[in-house]
Amino acid sequence: MSIENLILKCKQQDKKAQEILYRRYSPKFFVLCLKYSSSYEQAKDSLQDGFIKIFQNISKYTEKGSFEGWMTRVIINNALREYQNKTVFTKIEDDYFEEAEIEIEDEELSFDFLMNLIQKLPDQYRLVFNLYAMDGYSHKEISKLLNISIGTSKSNLARARKKLQENIESYKLDKMKLGL
Repeated sequence: MSIENLILKCKQQDKKAQEILYRRYSPKFFVLCLKYSSSYEQAKDSLQDGFIKIFQNISKYTEKGSFEGWMTRVIINNALREYQNKTVFTKIEDDYFEEAEIEIEDEELSFDFLMNLIQKLPDQYRLVFNLYAMDGYSHKEISKLLNISIGTSKSNLARARKKLQENIESYKLDKMKLGL
């Protein structure tokens, strides 16, 4: 079934079309939810809630722009909703760390390993890192999404990068000590 027909049938609340849409996009969006959740279970709940929102609001999709892009925004906004009312961010105006790039020279670091390191970051670092480094949001967009200053976004990104670099270096050191 074409995506256009699938969208049309979902707008008509066709359960079979909704199931097809869910099955087609849930694996990709589950990975997205994992990036913004602190646990596997929370990611599953976030995915479920995100698809409910997609189905409830699909009539608002106006066929302008990518449908997958529209769904991605819905999923990310839903995943971030949990953090919007919490104070998980250290408020910093313009006093932020220099943005340093993470250099990964070890080609043996798997995607799963890196995702695990990102998953273990404190919420405020993980959210900003994922939005900026993995999903391409600007600091201005992040500040609006998370209701924080641009400086806080930059600071949390720098701290996330620093923490990831430290964890990667620690892993390499442990690996070297074991002779691997």
